[in-house]
Amino acid sequence: MGAAEKIFAYISRGLSYIAIGVLAFMMVTISYDAIMRYVFAAPTSWSLEINTFLIVYIALMSAADVQREDGHIRITFFNDKTSPFVQRMGGILIGLVGIAFCSIVAWRGWLLAYQAWNYGERVSSSFGTPMVFPYAMLPIGFGALAIQFLFNVIRDIRNSEAAPNPTL
Repeated sequence: MGAAEKIFAYISRGLSYIAIGVLAFMMVTISYDAIMRYVFAAPTSWSLEINTFLIVYIALMSAADVQREDGHIRITFFNDKTSPFVQRMGGILIGLVGIAFCSIVAWRGWLLAYQAWNYGERVSSSFGTPMVFPYAMLPIGFGALAIQFLFNVIRDIRNSEAAPNPTL
C-alpha cells in the first residue's frame, strides 16, 4: 500500500467514524422527537429534516471505507465460477465503471452545491436548512468513492501483472 493510499485510508476511515457519531446523534434526536411527540404532544419541527440529511451523510461518507474493506453486498455466484484472471479483469472493469459513474455524480453534485451556494437556496421549512450542505455531500462522498475505486483498479492491475499464465 502506497503513501497516498494510506493517507486516503485514514481519511475514509475518519469519515466512517464521523458517520458512526452521526448515527448516535440521530438515535438521540429521533428518540427525543418521539418522546416529545407522544408523551408531551409537542413534536419538534427540525428532527425529521435534520435526520433526513444525516442519513444521506451516513450512506455517502462511509461508502469509500466500505469499498476499501470490500464490504459491499454483492452476488458472487458467476464470479466464483471463473478463473482468477477473469475475476481480476472483472474487478478492473467494475472499478473503471465505478470511477466513471462516481466522477459524473461528484461533478454534478459540485454544480448543485455551487448553484445552491450562489443563489442561497434553502429548504422550504421552518428550520430552513441551506441546501449547500446536503448537496455538498454528493461531491465529497462520490469523489471519495471514485478515488477508492481508482486505488482498487491500480491494485488489480498490479496483481494481474504479477500473476502467472492467465487462463480463461
